[in-house]
Amino acid sequence: MLRTVFQPARRAFIGLVSLLALGLAAPATAEPALWAIKDQDSTIYLFGTIHVLKPQTQWRSPRINQALKTSDDLVIEVLGADDPAVMQPLVMQYGLDRATPLSRKLSPEDFKRAQGLAQAAGMPPQAMEVMRPWLASISLAMLPVIKAGYDPRSGVEQVISAEMKAAGKPVSSLETVEQQIRFFADMPTRTEVEMLQATLDDAEAGPAKIDSMVAAWAAGDVLALEEQFITEMKTNYAEVYGVLLTDRNRDWATQLKTKLAGSGVSFVAVGAGHLVGPDSLQAQLATLGVQAERVK
Repeated sequence: MLRTVFQPARRAFIGLVSLLALGLAAPATAEPALWAIKDQDSTIYLFGTIHVLKPQTQWRSPRINQALKTSDDLVIEVLGADDPAVMQPLVMQYGLDRATPLSRKLSPEDFKRAQGLAQAAGMPPQAMEVMRPWLASISLAMLPVIKAGYDPRSGVEQVISAEMKAAGKPVSSLETVEQQIRFFADMPTRTEVEMLQATLDDAEAGPAKIDSMVAAWAAGDVLALEEQFITEMKTNYAEVYGVLLTDRNRDWATQLKTKLAGSGVSFVAVGAGHLVGPDSLQAQLATLGVQAERVK
């Protein structure tokens, strides 16, 4: 589930990784999970986020607020995704294919599903024909979410970035905008199509699916997130999983180990899907000899 033709690209994980948390009880003191890695003179908090939320969603807690207050800086996935001047040329370069229409890359059944989803969300179905499958996936994933009342401006990164900047604290990123876009654009066509098929499958469950995902996230139920998100994605969409999660987690772990060698306190906020499962950021850090512990 994603955003305007380019905030979406960086938000694609939500569309691909929406999950169900039905039938699982929330902890008594429910709040999103927070981890930390430490050495003698450094602490780096790791916080899993949801990129789009309903404005009324409650997710703050004294523990999270304290971690933000004591942090010297904030690190997020990417900077510049909100700037049309940055995004538009990259979309034109990497997201469009005027030579081969989308309908020729999909089965008739999948293209019909894509057209139906676009039409239901108020997007002209013909606009998809020039989109590459990855861009169609991101665009279609975001439309019903926005229609259901979710707002990128209420997403965790937007909120805490504004707070940290107001406090005079620096905000940096793990990746560049072009890097993030090319994670999608450099996929083989079959993997792009797989990504779009995943979005179409998720869309059939409707906005209730992201409602359930947000409920599990807000409850800090990492087992539900792993079972319903990681297991499904890794099993059914292995190539997409590798590109969007495993490979990036490995790179981020290397960056964070280097950062840990410095000093001070930092707050790192990335999509919640990166912090659960066997290939999580914490698991990648462990392979480098850095142990993450949940903050309780």
